[in-house]
Amino acid sequence: MKHILIVIGYFIIFTGCRHDESKLGKAVDQMEPNEMIGYVPNNQKLGMKWLLNNMLEDDKKTLSVRFLLDNCIYAYKAWENTPWGSVNDSLFFEYVLPYSSLNERRDNWRLDFYERFYPIVKNAKSAYEAAAILNNNIFEMVGVIYSTKRPKADQSPYESIEAGLASCTGLSFMLIDACRSVGIPARFVGTPSWYNNSGNHSWVEIWDNGWHFTGAYEPTGDKLNDGWFTDLAARAVEGHPKYGIYASTWKETDIYFPMDWKPGVNKYFAVDVTPRYQNFLDSNLIPLRIKVVDSNGERKRILVSVSGDNDFSFAGYSKDEKNDSNDHLTLYLPESNSFIIKVNQYSKTVILNKEELIEIKI
Repeated sequence: MKHILIVIGYFIIFTGCRHDESKLGKAVDQMEPNEMIGYVPNNQKLGMKWLLNNMLEDDKKTLSVRFLLDNCIYAYKAWENTPWGSVNDSLFFEYVLPYSSLNERRDNWRLDFYERFYPIVKNAKSAYEAAAILNNNIFEMVGVIYSTKRPKADQSPYESIEAGLASCTGLSFMLIDACRSVGIPARFVGTPSWYNNSGNHSWVEIWDNGWHFTGAYEPTGDKLNDGWFTDLAARAVEGHPKYGIYASTWKETDIYFPMDWKPGVNKYFAVDVTPRYQNFLDSNLIPLRIKVVDSNGERKRILVSVSGDNDFSFAGYSKDEKNDSNDHLTLYLPESNSFIIKVNQYSKTVILNKEELIEIKI
């Protein structure tokens, strides 16, 4: 089926124009831009021109004409054949048409992902609904789970599929590409470090009459704009190169995306989106995070009970290694109150004067 569609796609292109098909294997920078633009139908010429004007020079040297044509053809196909594909040209050019987000390996995923994932979202009524469906299903479909034991942080989608493992960065790249493959504007978002220096994190934003966020491989049912990291993100510092929150874009800006896995690389553009996340902050409560580990230091899912002043009582489960390394059982509690944490025979009393991360060994 894939090969038939590719042949049809190229037949549509070349029946209307006289071009030398042998040039398709050449690098993009070996062709004149106007000749390259001439390879696509009239309705795609603006998109191809935008790609050529905004893609990295390194990509022009390594990516083939065929790669760029595939990307353009199937991006437009998704844009034109989905009910949420009515976004304006600017959103399409910046957040659907691009074949990459940052420095990940360039995979030709367009047609493959469209054929895999369009069937599960074709009945969705909105990009919001479709994005939630994708986050709930695609990782199981391709056999990828969260793990810090993945080969590297910045894995491309096919590198993650090959490994069967990915951390938040690789998972985010995959969800973004899955969204773009079905015409949903999507972009990579992250912080080099949380305000408390507990680590970095990456996630995804999609456009549906405004930007909405979700953690890749961290779905919250059919809802977006929710996640375990909202309180951490709410304490981000606008404009700070380490503690701010940034969204990647192909459009030139005066900010470079601060990649924690490639520090000091100033190549990929970004916008500071910190203020949108600060609305989640409740300054009247203090986070108490609870982590349960075994003798090998691996996190375990086990029942935790917390009781305290004013008849406070809570029971819930700690997070295991399937969850992000900074995602812990978290309670938001009043300052200066006293609490007792119990796990099996373990018991600890805490007077909460500041943010606490309690590690319990079993």
